[in-house]
Amino acid sequence: MRLSTSKSKNATSLYVIKDITIKNKRTTKIVEKLGTEAQLREKLNGQDPYEWAKKYISELNKKEKENKVEIIAKFSETKQIPMDSKVHFNGGYLFLQDIYYDLGLHKISKQISDKYKFSFDLNSILSRLIYTRMLNPSSKLSSFKASNDFIEQPNFELQHIYRALEIISKESDFIESTVYKNSLKLSKRNTKVLYYDCTNYFFETEKADGLKQYGLSKEHRPNPIVQMGLFMDGDGIPLAFSIFDGNKNEQPSLKPLEKRILSDFDLSKFVVCTDAGLASNTNRIFNNKNDRAFIVTQSLKKLKKHLKDWALAPNGWHLSNETKNINLENIDHSSNNKAIYYKERWINENELPQKLIVTYSPKYRAYQEYIRSTQIQRAEKLVKKPSSINKKKQNDPKRFIDSIHCTNEGEIAEKQVLTINRDTISDEEKYDGFYGVCTNLDDNAETIIKVNKRRWEIEESFRILKTEFKARPVYLSRDDRIKAHFTTCFLSLLIYRLLEKKLDEKYTTKELIETLKNHNFMELKGEGYIPTYTRTDITDELHDKFGFRTDTQIISNAKMKKILKQTKK
Repeated sequence: MRLSTSKSKNATSLYVIKDITIKNKRTTKIVEKLGTEAQLREKLNGQDPYEWAKKYISELNKKEKENKVEIIAKFSETKQIPMDSKVHFNGGYLFLQDIYYDLGLHKISKQISDKYKFSFDLNSILSRLIYTRMLNPSSKLSSFKASNDFIEQPNFELQHIYRALEIISKESDFIESTVYKNSLKLSKRNTKVLYYDCTNYFFETEKADGLKQYGLSKEHRPNPIVQMGLFMDGDGIPLAFSIFDGNKNEQPSLKPLEKRILSDFDLSKFVVCTDAGLASNTNRIFNNKNDRAFIVTQSLKKLKKHLKDWALAPNGWHLSNETKNINLENIDHSSNNKAIYYKERWINENELPQKLIVTYSPKYRAYQEYIRSTQIQRAEKLVKKPSSINKKKQNDPKRFIDSIHCTNEGEIAEKQVLTINRDTISDEEKYDGFYGVCTNLDDNAETIIKVNKRRWEIEESFRILKTEFKARPVYLSRDDRIKAHFTTCFLSLLIYRLLEKKLDEKYTTKELIETLKNHNFMELKGEGYIPTYTRTDITDELHDKFGFRTDTQIISNAKMKKILKQTKK
């Protein structure tokens, strides 16, 4: 701020003015009118008004540096706002930007830019694709438009996004491995156990080509799908992913991605934990080498008869920290009993020695009984009002329905008769409450069970991608752009998980995302930004953890510049 004067025929007026920037143009603004020279001499009892004004402005500048100056804005009811003037901006992305730069994604973007010699700003595009995926998930066109909602405006055009997707696809493996190595500087990664699972995403098209093919959709959609394999570490933080054709078996997808982790991530000693669908004998053998091991869910129904009889037998069970044998016939089977009983033995299946651990939970049994009872009710309604009985899936109520095409006398019936198969129900009931795990580790059963239980986090990661980040339906058609889309989804999930850890996992995904999405400001042209969000415990903790504050009544332009610079350290 500085002193300015304005002379007229009758008087000389003194003003406090300051330099401001509006739409990248420098101009000045009157901060305060001090009065005329004559008025000030009278008010100051003859003191030199110019000397007084200089001291006064010096104090204002000092207060401004200390963020103690009060900003007074003037508004008029008659003055129209400028055409196409935007004053509302989101600042929640600043917390994501802090993690983005900590992961070195800006340096990775520069390395890629230097390699391909293109002119557009890859860092700006990649960061905006990630921020909008988390805060305003939509198509690439909508993401481009949404980028204008951030305090920092985009410096690229829509065409540059599509060109960037091609490059991101080519460098996806490099981005993944480098981000992993950079993340080690932030905190220690728990790579003793790696969890792997697969899911698929549907497209808004009926045309199948390239990666998008017709397959068994997890969401039972009649559209082409693409499949994703995802590795996460023992703390639930994403490690690596792969994309493969929607019509391919997911079991072979584990080995290629794991080989890439072995070569590109400098990892060699870990335990791979998967569900039963990925627990093929080939995958078990692959992880029975060197310093690697496996923990996999084992379907009890698929065991050989003698192992199945042993697993379901009531004798030989144990409780943690107890040595005595327990007979399941003598325990409380109600859902109030939250204990988990287990038994274990070594087996040699397909020339692969492994430990089979079986658990029994009365609470889990009650849950399975409840789910089946609702399915049986739906099956009984279908029997009363027959509809077409198609292929019976694992959890489809139609699996309990049999269709009879002959009479009791063996003659061909005019109409098919639908009936509930009670034998199928009885056979399923035998497995209620039981759960199987196989491993080549010699650790005690409690440790193995504890590790296997954390598989829910990778399932939650898929839910976040699909529900919160709206990774599907996919609107892209070219394979390279599809892969780039999921690369940005993967990076979004990684940044979210690191944010979650930074806040000690206190808040739900919905709470965190909504807080960042609503972390908005109104720009006061030439002065700064006024928060329009609601201050909460979450916003307080965000500011405490990230070391900057945006919850004062106004954030001056100078202070906002410091915050922007801090998030890009």
